[in-house]
Amino acid sequence: MRVFGVTGWKNAGKTGLVERLVAEITGRGFTVSTVKHAHHAVDVDQPGTDSHRHREAGASEVLLASGKRIAVMQELRGAPEPPLADLLTRLLPVDLVLIEGFKRESHPKVEAFRAEAGNALMAGENSTIRAVASDTPLQVQVPVFDLDNTAAVADFILKEVGL
Repeated sequence: MRVFGVTGWKNAGKTGLVERLVAEITGRGFTVSTVKHAHHAVDVDQPGTDSHRHREAGASEVLLASGKRIAVMQELRGAPEPPLADLLTRLLPVDLVLIEGFKRESHPKVEAFRAEAGNALMAGENSTIRAVASDTPLQVQVPVFDLDNTAAVADFILKEVGL
């Protein structure tokens, strides 16, 4: 599968950019899946639900299925976090997988950058960053797009991955 990432520091606009890119690219007729890295303990299951009770009882994996969606929750229970390559093998085939986060992985990325967040730009230090989507003009060695110009960022990503 073709993969392309969106990376950046906290409050740089990554999630909003990914959300807009999914809508833009699927609107062009392509299928898209996403992988989001969370640095904190995230739980998509709620206490009191049957599936939560299964996990709390010790199940290693709980698959929740309905007529609208399927969710698989796996408990690591002390095991190391799986590498991105392993996570990608769990996805069904699509035209493009957009990856949010995973800044240290080797896949190509666009960096989301907001000046007001006060963080340093990663593009000069990270060779996997192929472009920057910024809310301010920048002088860098990679293309710079307006953070709100989703169509231009989508054009760039689709060209980069050969779609």
